[in-house]
Amino acid sequence: MSNSDFLARLAERLGADCVLSDEASKQPYLADWRGLYKGQALAVLRPRTVEQVSKALALCSEHRVPVVPRGGNTGLCGGAAPDSGAGNVVISLERMNAVRSIDTTANTLVAEAGCILGNLRRAAQQAGRLLPLSLAAEDSCQIGGNLATNAGGVNVVRYGMTRELVLGIEAVLPGGEIFNGLRTLRKDNTGYDLKQLLIGSEGTLGIITAAALRLYPRADVRAVVLAAVDSPAQALALYELLFAQCGPRLQAYEFFTGDCVDLVLAHAEGVQEPFAQRHPGYVLVELADTADEAALSALLEDVIGQALERELCQDAAVSASLAQLQALWKLREEISEAQRADGPHIKHDVSLPIEHIPAFMVSAERRIRALHADIRPYVFGHFGDGNLHYNLSRPAGAPSDWAARHGEALTAEVLDEVARYGGSISAEHGIGQLKREYFLKHKDPLELKLMRQIKALLDPAGIMNPGKLL
Repeated sequence: MSNSDFLARLAERLGADCVLSDEASKQPYLADWRGLYKGQALAVLRPRTVEQVSKALALCSEHRVPVVPRGGNTGLCGGAAPDSGAGNVVISLERMNAVRSIDTTANTLVAEAGCILGNLRRAAQQAGRLLPLSLAAEDSCQIGGNLATNAGGVNVVRYGMTRELVLGIEAVLPGGEIFNGLRTLRKDNTGYDLKQLLIGSEGTLGIITAAALRLYPRADVRAVVLAAVDSPAQALALYELLFAQCGPRLQAYEFFTGDCVDLVLAHAEGVQEPFAQRHPGYVLVELADTADEAALSALLEDVIGQALERELCQDAAVSASLAQLQALWKLREEISEAQRADGPHIKHDVSLPIEHIPAFMVSAERRIRALHADIRPYVFGHFGDGNLHYNLSRPAGAPSDWAARHGEALTAEVLDEVARYGGSISAEHGIGQLKREYFLKHKDPLELKLMRQIKALLDPAGIMNPGKLL
């Protein structure tokens, strides 16, 4: 079948308004947002219903046409960008953006895959509930992409990763079959939990079209403290105290180095020096509860007082107002944008057993400085759940292509060190194209074998998101 005939059949099955085939219309869908990956596509499909997704996949499967699912395009690993094959079909879920239901008795939200995460969080809030998944790109990313990559974010220490918030999903398998797993049951002990295969599969097993999500009570009462620490080891000791004393109220525990603060102060507007002197590291702690602001603040102040007495931190600043709370968070949230302003850098999204983070930070820096003594590490992340963004910037004065020339060797050193501590080369960003070779190198051979068998079973024609993950 010729390309023109195939496009005609797509338009016939889905409607002409769902099929983009001219070059100008396709361009916004062919690259990742960082500009690292750009491919080609025969067409971009924008379905409105799960039935249209089903028809599209059935036709693509019949003719063995590669399919690239696309959400909000906020990923950092090139997972939603097509490869160089001109025959790709990109399927964007952006038009499937309806909230199907919010149930404040069962505390569930059912939404289509193209819904923007921030909109879902606001919808839950208006209904008097909390959708706890929260990340920097929440006003751009789509919930389907969040499920496909098993997104993390700042609240994992309390609520877990995305997969722990999912009760059910609706999805379309490569042959066009619709997986009707959109259940809101808290208990369903009837065999394999098939939805978990699709969550985190990065579009390689099918296309998630809707999800049923857990909601929680609104935790509008918040208290934040920024604590200065002299080392990651001290940050770990402080975490143990806060976890023991604050229990489930501990909503976020973020770590960043003093170098990160310097970078933010140099490139971001509206931020201030947090303390009179620079410290090696900082911890941002947030507690949240449903009521009694005074009690929550008193708890945080008491625990931080204990920490200071026991020399588990060097200094601390507790938020006394919403404005102060937001200002403290801004120091953490502006790190990525400050790095972008600083120039190209090498990103690593890794996780480690929490108890090994201090040792890893020492040994990893030793390894990278053995290659480039003047390299600038900027380390930050979700310390409470073991996730570090171990990012490396070029030496001062080095040319802008430095990261491109040296990134592969440095990444190999960092990821080898992660593996040595029993960690993961991807904590929350997924594999995509960026980490595929490292994934194949570091993953257990039996796990890879089982994954390939599952892929062959569900996608025997191999059409789903080629060049990603496996």
